[in-house]
Amino acid sequence: MSNVKEPQPQQINIELGEKEAEGIYSNLAIITHSPAEFIIDFTRVVPGVPKARVLSRIITTPQHAKMLMRALKDNIDKFEARFGEIKIEGQPTPQFGFVNNPPKEEKIN
Repeated sequence: MSNVKEPQPQQINIELGEKEAEGIYSNLAIITHSPAEFIIDFTRVVPGVPKARVLSRIITTPQHAKMLMRALKDNIDKFEARFGEIKIEGQPTPQFGFVNNPPKEEKIN
């Protein structure tokens, strides 16, 4: 028998403040990235209003962005297994919804 102990999962207590618990509704996310980080800006677009303000910005590493993508996919799969497929046909894009803005290419003269 081996006396090697299995590592115990770390337990983290997460506090949720009253303001954060209310949440922020967003129907548009703009995603950009650099070699070192991903930036996700959440905003809310209202029909007839030509301007939208960023309500929340998340800055994270590429590794954490990929882990977030996997966690979202896992949760969407579980949601659809329970409630049925989420349909996105007919949704207006790119004005509303979640869009990916690739970085602008630099010109080299």
